[in-house]
Order: sequence, then structure tokens, then C-alpha cells
Amino acid sequence: MTRDGGAGAAGVDPEQLWLNPGQPRRGRKPAFSREAITAAAVALADAEGLEAVTMRRVATQVGAGVMSLYSYASDKETLLELMVDHVSGELPTSGAATGDWRADVKAVAHDQRELMLRHTWLPAALSTRRSLGPNTLAFLERALAALRPTGLDGAARLEVFAQLTAFVAGHVAHEILQAAATRSPDRVAAEARYLATVAADGRHPELAEALTAPARPLTPDATFTRFLNRLVDGLGTG
Repeated sequence: MTRDGGAGAAGVDPEQLWLNPGQPRRGRKPAFSREAITAAAVALADAEGLEAVTMRRVATQVGAGVMSLYSYASDKETLLELMVDHVSGELPTSGAATGDWRADVKAVAHDQRELMLRHTWLPAALSTRRSLGPNTLAFLERALAALRPTGLDGAARLEVFAQLTAFVAGHVAHEILQAAATRSPDRVAAEARYLATVAADGRHPELAEALTAPARPLTPDATFTRFLNRLVDGLGTG
């Protein structure tokens, strides 16, 4: 990604980003820390959305000249990696196993969902990030440990964690859109009338049956838990 724009060919160098932190790339020693710059970018994304985060806006937030920011983040892509790992530091990374690995894995997913609901830009950011910073790695250790009793090998556990994270991110993104839609009751009513009409036309028997099935709790928490249970309870052992 260019400094404030599209993706670059090389992407972020994880060794430079995570193994050599705080080393300015060029020029005089900056007056601001990487942590402060990252926190300012996170606050901006929380308040106005990810599209509001530009190097210029972040520089204004911390009272710096925009060029000084490039000592810590060479472009917006790098800044995004820093932001994702920064908020990942809010995830709990320890806790005794309960003896029920499915419950432990579900707890991992619930923690991820709570984080993404606090930082609603995170699902979109996760779809483009490429590296694992120290906070993300600490949480990954917890997740892989929770999955160990499944009997899956290390590579498979990594795949399951990636699948779980993708599920949570996708669900939260949908959840946020649904919450916005419910703020328009006329639209919700129109959607219900439309589906009822379609279900009654005789050409969609499967939909008609689905709409007449016993209602399930539709609160966001209940819906997420129901979907998560289907995902995790289907994992086999060995």
C-alpha cells in the first residue's frame, strides 16, 4: 500500500516491523512513540471508521508533522498492522483449561467477538492484514492450546483457528450491518412483507417451511452462540 493509498507490491516486512521495533527509518529522532501514534490511529478508527485513518489525520491527532510519522510507519498498510496488533492486546491470553475443549474454544471466539464489537473496523482490517504481531501471537498461543485436546495436529489447529477467526469476523460484520438496518423499522417491515409474499407464491416451498419453523431467539448474543455451537461442536477428534 502506498503511504495513504493502494496496496504496494512488497507489502509489510514482518521482521522489520516486529523484530526491530521503534527504530526510525530515516531522519532525525521522532518526538513521538510508535505506541502513541498507533493509539491515535485506533481512536480515530473507533470514532470515524477505518476510512478516516490517513497518515495526515493521525499526524494531526498527535500534533506531529506528517513526515515524522513515517519514521515509525512507512505507509498506511504498516499502520494498519500496528493497529490490529494494538487492539489484540485487549484479548485475554491466559486462563486454566476447563476440561471441556469445546467450551474453551468457544470462549476464544466470544472474546474475539467482544473485541470486534468494541472496534467495529477490525473485521475489515483483518481481511487485509498479513503479519502476526506479539499481541496476536500471544492470543494465538491460547487458542492453539485450547485446541490441543482435539487430537488435531499443529497445522490443522492453525487452520481451525483461522476458520474460527474468519467466522467471527464475518458474523460481526453482518451483525453491525443488521444493527444499522433495524434502525429503519419501515425497511424491516417491508422486508418481512416481501418474504411472506414470496413464501406464499407456491414456488418456494423450502423457504415457506423455514419461515413457519418455531422461532429461535434472535438477539445478537443468542444468534452468535447458536452459530458458534454449530461450528465448534462439529469439530471431530483425531
